[in-house]
Amino acid sequence: MTAPGRLRRIAAAGVLAVAVTAGVASCSLLGGNSNVPVATAKPATGTDGAANFDGGYVSAGSGAKKVDVWFDPMCPVCGAFEKSNGTTLANAVTDGSITLRLHPLTFLDRSSNGTGYSTRASAALVCVAVHDRNRTLDYYQALYANQPEENSNGLTDKQLAKLATDRGIADISGCIDRSGPYQAWAQANTAQSQTGPIRVDGKKVLDNIQGTPTVIVNGKQYTGSISDEKAFASFLGR
Repeated sequence: MTAPGRLRRIAAAGVLAVAVTAGVASCSLLGGNSNVPVATAKPATGTDGAANFDGGYVSAGSGAKKVDVWFDPMCPVCGAFEKSNGTTLANAVTDGSITLRLHPLTFLDRSSNGTGYSTRASAALVCVAVHDRNRTLDYYQALYANQPEENSNGLTDKQLAKLATDRGIADISGCIDRSGPYQAWAQANTAQSQTGPIRVDGKKVLDNIQGTPTVIVNGKQYTGSISDEKAFASFLGR
């Protein structure tokens, strides 16, 4: 990325960073919804592959410790969190320490020029979770490694599908349906996250999600700096 590109990204993060619970920087869910395409299908339900539609997440790993992350694919603060702590989480998935449960949100559709990027990227992640369940985390990482800037069109459906096939993940080109049940599910997830309550394994942990990333480890919210790798690793290891 060029220096001007980095500056634009930093500026965008600064605009959207807000103080939420305990002062954690995040992308705010507050804002307008103009030019946001609305999925018209009935939201997916039940479970399929690594997708738990009723629980509101796709998962990676099978460890006893549960880590829940609410994120938006276009949120630059989520990208910064992944850059700082993604390896820590991935290693914990690989060594069997945690089950990582990813809750995709779509509120930054408003920042993709009417293309509904957050919804489409969330649906693409679900497609991978359903059709190649063991590669869910790989695709999540790919979304952030190739994260578009806010107020851009985002990646096209073809590019989202290519992120998968380039990594040997199942072909999802026929799965990312603009009006399909996965997009509708992601949008319904977003609406529920704002009304709340937020429950993890049946226990209320938050009134609602005020910004992303929101990270819950075994029912406790991480309130430290998103860029403090040692602090997050320590919190994860408790």
